[in-house]
Amino acid sequence: MSVISTVTVKVPATTANLGPGFDCIGAALKLYNEFKFTRHESGLIIQVSGTEAEKVQTDESNLLYQAFLKLYEFIEQTPPSVKIEIKLGVPLARGLGSSATAIVGGLVAGNVLAGSPLSELQVMELAIAMEGHPDNVVPALLGGCRLAATSRTGWEICDITWHRDIFPVVAIPDFELSTSEARRVLPTEVSRGDAIFNTAHFGLLLRGLATNREEWLRAALQDKLHQPYRQALIPGYDAVETAAVAAGAYGMVISGAGPTLLALTDELHTQAVVTAMTNAWKQAGITSVVRSLPLDIQGAVIL
Repeated sequence: MSVISTVTVKVPATTANLGPGFDCIGAALKLYNEFKFTRHESGLIIQVSGTEAEKVQTDESNLLYQAFLKLYEFIEQTPPSVKIEIKLGVPLARGLGSSATAIVGGLVAGNVLAGSPLSELQVMELAIAMEGHPDNVVPALLGGCRLAATSRTGWEICDITWHRDIFPVVAIPDFELSTSEARRVLPTEVSRGDAIFNTAHFGLLLRGLATNREEWLRAALQDKLHQPYRQALIPGYDAVETAAVAAGAYGMVISGAGPTLLALTDELHTQAVVTAMTNAWKQAGITSVVRSLPLDIQGAVIL
């Protein structure tokens, strides 16, 4: 069998939680990081291009490379020396799954260079173990909108229907928010009432995404487990939400751990929502990039 010398993997950004779906649901979006791995004579070379390239580690601590090593550790083989070329399209530490793209990209590339000994399910389980939760890595690998739940034997992954007339709009501010900081503010316990609230609204979210019933989506995006505690970490949150809804959005949520904000709307109101969210943050003194991003249905792609 011939030895594969190079592989390029394109991995989509993701938006996780979608309000009440904390740590269990996420959707892939058409915004990408691209990772090229080439066998190298000796040592590690990492080259990074794109926005915020200077913030990416280029030594062995790089998360993409750590995922690559994890794959070889799992299959009990010695990893080859590699040159890695990274093309960044997903903003770092913004709640759009940049770390998930690295984990998925490193594992998929490692599996290909090793001759594909692992199934997609095994790669997915390794990705979840590295990330600590499934909501970003599962859609980054598989595409679409995905719900992940544990079973007695592992993970059950459910493909969530996303109505073609629901348009995601992401508002990406020019400041970062680390996942660790966003998790630090969360309470260790929640009330029974809040748990019931989220259960009901998550069920409504799934039906709203499938049917595009406006009244269901407007109610479903509410949450009591994480967003009330994280909003204070995002300056201008209330103003941006008010502007988005006034412009025609069904509602707005925090994308992942934030600070990116996600609004859902229809095609008719998409541009108005983009403009309103941009202006609201601008009035709060914050520069942002706001754009409509269609759902990615392919997930990680080997080029």
